[in-house]
Amino acid sequence: MTGKACLAPLLATLFLAPPAYADDWTKIRDRGYFVWGADEEGGGPYAYPDPNNPDRIIGFEVDLAERIAEAWGIRARFRSGIWDNLPDLLRIGQIDMIINGYELTAARAATMEHTIPYYVYDLVLLVRHDSPIQDWSDLKQLVHGHKPRVGVLVASGAQQYAEANWARWIELLVYEGNTEAMRDVETGKIDAVIVDRPIAIFYRDRYPLLRVAGKPTAPGYYVIYVRKGEKRLRDKLNAVLAELILSGELKEIYERYGIWTEAQQELIKYARDFSSPIRRGAVLRGWDVIRDRGPLLLKGAWVTVYLSVLSFPLAIAFGIVLAVARLFGPAIVRLPALLYVELMRGTPLMLQLYVIFYVFPEFGINLQPVQAAILGLALNYAAYESEIFRAGIQAIPAGQIQAALALGMSWWQTLRRVVLPQAIRIVIPPVTNDFIALFKDTSVCSVITIFELTRQYSVQRNDTGATVELAIVAAALYLCMSVPLAHLAARAERKLSGQNRRMLTSLRRIV
Repeated sequence: MTGKACLAPLLATLFLAPPAYADDWTKIRDRGYFVWGADEEGGGPYAYPDPNNPDRIIGFEVDLAERIAEAWGIRARFRSGIWDNLPDLLRIGQIDMIINGYELTAARAATMEHTIPYYVYDLVLLVRHDSPIQDWSDLKQLVHGHKPRVGVLVASGAQQYAEANWARWIELLVYEGNTEAMRDVETGKIDAVIVDRPIAIFYRDRYPLLRVAGKPTAPGYYVIYVRKGEKRLRDKLNAVLAELILSGELKEIYERYGIWTEAQQELIKYARDFSSPIRRGAVLRGWDVIRDRGPLLLKGAWVTVYLSVLSFPLAIAFGIVLAVARLFGPAIVRLPALLYVELMRGTPLMLQLYVIFYVFPEFGINLQPVQAAILGLALNYAAYESEIFRAGIQAIPAGQIQAALALGMSWWQTLRRVVLPQAIRIVIPPVTNDFIALFKDTSVCSVITIFELTRQYSVQRNDTGATVELAIVAAALYLCMSVPLAHLAARAERKLSGQNRRMLTSLRRIV
């Protein structure tokens, strides 16, 4: 057989045969470590920075991950991510498993494989010591003349419970972290917060002004999630969890963090029989999920429009003032205007919103979320609009200003009747772009509990697993908001252009 003839079968094997698939367990075993994901900003007792060494992550789930690694004879590597985006990190292969107080839900079970429970949690209602709220039923009553304002963690079991059972009677505020919500209860910004019991136990000393109202309710399970189809890795995790539960080692971990409860005895049932049924609920797909969650996305779109329409005119007005101050004001005015523009453009919008909402109350300025969002967006975009209007004003020939002044117009009349009308026509395209950008930047307001369209989509996608269906609806809503705006801006530009031409013609005739 010739050399070419010998190579032919080998080449056919390499290029024609389907590639061998290595499951996640095989990959983990071969590389000698697994990567688990959690949100360290979520706080204790799950995974959080060690107070004595901030570079080190501790928590009961950190200990759990280490025990799993020891049982397999490999290493555990931690990767931090935003809590409600951890399934996305899992899906694209950035992490091998989620261990972060992730509740078992029907939607998550439909898109990921899950283990047996490793913790049985329930929900606790926390209020201030002087609050009139004594029990869950008191949420149906007005507090100081308004609906009780109740905080929950985004995309959590607490949010699902509150929306399903208390939406009619409370004003629900969704937070990125539990500690921010508890702090707002202490300062009186909100009336209560619903958290998982481990959180209430862990933070009871840090927030001494808070107390538990009523009995814990709505029990559920924390499970470990792996990618869909990775049943071998799931079974390996189940075996380790069962061993930790039955040997009492998991109880020792929980007692170390003070979160052991009698409800954890239920874990023994699942440790002895992996096939025991676990409560999950129903899964929505297709038109059903659009019909069920579409109104929530529409509500989020309305919040986006509301914030944009109220904040952008303020930004334009303040931006014009800044531009005029920088161009024509005395030095005592120009310098503060310059410093303001550089400060607002040089720091992130998220940080500015955080300062307005969380830091201002320390100085007695306590704003509601919508007020803080409108103010933050307006102050931030004013800096950008001032630069746009400054460039537009500078584009007006100096001769026109001189001609207007020569005709006896005052400086203010010249600015209002000659300079600004032409500058506005020039800046319409960039200003329109900024307005469209503002629609999207409202998503940053989620850091101060605003639930606009993007955040609503993220939460509903996480809750249902219907990524494609809800993404189509969200994209359609954004297009419905931005495309008409672009056409209106083009029409206004054409109209103002004609008016400016007539004004300049009249000015030239007079001169």
